[in-house]
Amino acid sequence: LEAWRMVANFRGATTPRHPTAATSSFPPRASRAGRSSVPFDGMTEEWRLVGTMQIEGRLSDAVNRREPIVLSEVSWAPIDGSDALAPAPGLKTIDPYDLILIMAGQTTLPTLSETEKVAHRVHKVSYDVAIEVPPFRVVGTVFLYPGSDPNRLLDRATEMFVPVVDGTASIGDRVVAHHDDAILVNRFFLRGVEQVDRATGERPQKLPGQPLGGISWQDRTR
Repeated sequence: LEAWRMVANFRGATTPRHPTAATSSFPPRASRAGRSSVPFDGMTEEWRLVGTMQIEGRLSDAVNRREPIVLSEVSWAPIDGSDALAPAPGLKTIDPYDLILIMAGQTTLPTLSETEKVAHRVHKVSYDVAIEVPPFRVVGTVFLYPGSDPNRLLDRATEMFVPVVDGTASIGDRVVAHHDDAILVNRFFLRGVEQVDRATGERPQKLPGQPLGGISWQDRTR
């Protein structure tokens, strides 16, 4: 009963929106070929969830399928830091639509050679950005295809989550994730994007006078 009350409080209602979001008791499908058990660290508007999930392939591919995420060994805490992580045994799955941020590390990615890593990015352009996903602000690097403006992240897309590499997430002045390998940001919660200076996390200040040459990010998107 106590576990159900915890889950009901997390969902914000006594009846879960998704039938399996809180009541499913089937175990993670670890026996399926190609699946691996990886750490899970995600954030909703009110909660931080930490546990273990079963995925096949990349974490970003798994969550972009928009299917309920099967979890085990889950603990949670208020996102405002008012309390420490506590076990949440009644929480077995979560709907990815409820997640705003998911932390991705080396253990959540398939092993790639340096050549393969370069090949993944060779056709993309990097942009240092600040992304507003209330109540969070995420600063990091996104990789987009040539001709794509960072503001296009606000548009509808087939991918539900966009990775922000070497990202830092904060709520106000409080940092909740610092320089993670990548933070997967739910585009449905995205409210603003701006290019920033990574050193300050703020919009670069325009210098007086005329440009001295070089290629700006606006030029790269033309």
